[in-house]
Amino acid sequence: MNIIESFKSLWTETGLAGFLAAGGWGNLVMIFVGLVLIWLAIKKGFEPLLLIPIGFGGILANIPFAGIAHEGGFLYIIYHMGIASGLFPLLIFLGVGAMTDFGPLIANPKTALLGAAAQLGIFATLIGALLLSKYVPAIGFDIKDAASIGIIGGADGPTAIFLASKLSPDLLGSIAVAAYSYMALVPIIQPPIMRLLTTPEERAIEMKQLRHVSKAEKIVFPIMVLVLCILLLPSATPLIGMLMFGNLLKECGVVDRLSNTAQNELINIVTILLGLAVGSKLAAEKFLTLETLGIVLLGLGAFCIGTAGGVLLAKLMNKLCKDQINPLIGSAGVSAVPMAARVSNKVGLESNPHNFLLMHAMGPNVAGVLGSAVAAGVLLALCR
Repeated sequence: MNIIESFKSLWTETGLAGFLAAGGWGNLVMIFVGLVLIWLAIKKGFEPLLLIPIGFGGILANIPFAGIAHEGGFLYIIYHMGIASGLFPLLIFLGVGAMTDFGPLIANPKTALLGAAAQLGIFATLIGALLLSKYVPAIGFDIKDAASIGIIGGADGPTAIFLASKLSPDLLGSIAVAAYSYMALVPIIQPPIMRLLTTPEERAIEMKQLRHVSKAEKIVFPIMVLVLCILLLPSATPLIGMLMFGNLLKECGVVDRLSNTAQNELINIVTILLGLAVGSKLAAEKFLTLETLGIVLLGLGAFCIGTAGGVLLAKLMNKLCKDQINPLIGSAGVSAVPMAARVSNKVGLESNPHNFLLMHAMGPNVAGVLGSAVAAGVLLALCR
């Protein structure tokens, strides 16, 4: 081989040659998308713990000839070890459970209905995805794909990943990015919907202080929820079981080391690996499709419907119940914890500077976590 042929061979192995080859433009686009995700995380503070690993994983997956996300590559190994198996979302739920205080929900159980109402977007979007497939020939979502897309409306990234990995692994990258993007955009998406559906008087409603919840109640709660899940919806027990296990570690008070590990070291390690693995599914050949655009639009619709569902049910409850509920806390029924509760509190303070809704909003917020897990269990049972 002469020197010219050697240089030609070397050139064909460079990333620049890969970008200039057919289809290489797609890799450049996805690397740009990865950089945008990282920029949003750093500059705007949008879900940085996940968008930075996802964005970086997306960049790594689109490097020509590196094979990082293909069979044998380290991202491929991480993906199959933790996401294809369903392990990482379950470990995330363990950590979330260890960080969650169900006290506001226990103190005001009727707010669980608001968390349930916010799951309306999931099932409305499932129907929308099937209709889109029917009327747009280039899109071919089946019932499993529609269920995986609909779960975006729960605003719960680990649940979306868990369900998509079981039902529609090929759509996992698009679904995960859409789910976490809308979770990050809660402060932008939700307030206009909340203001549109409520009057200034409703937004100014002050709620009674929550009662004190005893330690015994907090210990019994995760066990009771798990028992109900076992009896009524076993398919949801992987997610709810790990959530309740983590919460029991926190509330029992005798395993602080395990609780602290679940809240800190474990969830941090899994978050890094989960983000990189999700990013590995952002390869250009799988992401740059009309179906991805459909997923993004349907996910936005799911999120908006879920927000509206919680607010409207709160307004209905005010017609039927003696104790008034500020409808703004209904928007926290989507399970973006605790950001959605903070948004409810912020919008409430705009109408009444003495209106502190944060703890009240945490009730439907943590109920939304349970609601999205239950919805995932229902969809898994129906579509498997």
